[in-house]
Amino acid sequence: MPPRSTRPADNLDDDDYPAYTMGRAAEMLDTTPAFLRTLGEHRLITPLRSEGGHRRYSRYQLRIAARARELVDRGTPIEAACRIIILEDQLEEAQRINEQLRAQGPEPPSKASA
Repeated sequence: MPPRSTRPADNLDDDDYPAYTMGRAAEMLDTTPAFLRTLGEHRLITPLRSEGGHRRYSRYQLRIAARARELVDRGTPIEAACRIIILEDQLEEAQRINEQLRAQGPEPPSKASA
């Protein structure tokens, strides 16, 4: 496998690269910077900080914020929206692990239980 390139353009494909400023992120989501700060206060998303201390968001974080915005727009309190998204994420992870375990097949009985 060739070594991974470190060219700046390669970051464009990285969902976790903190490419968006708070202002740009808020504009893309049609929300306010205060909404994004609130999501951080509820620990739904934790933006990285630039060298100057400014919040920077990744595409992955913007998708989470968009889901929160959708729930809030439907009348869900922001605290509940954050908790719902966290629980959805935990459920998805548990289902992924469960599927992996099923794909491995049944575990042979141990000698202790025989």
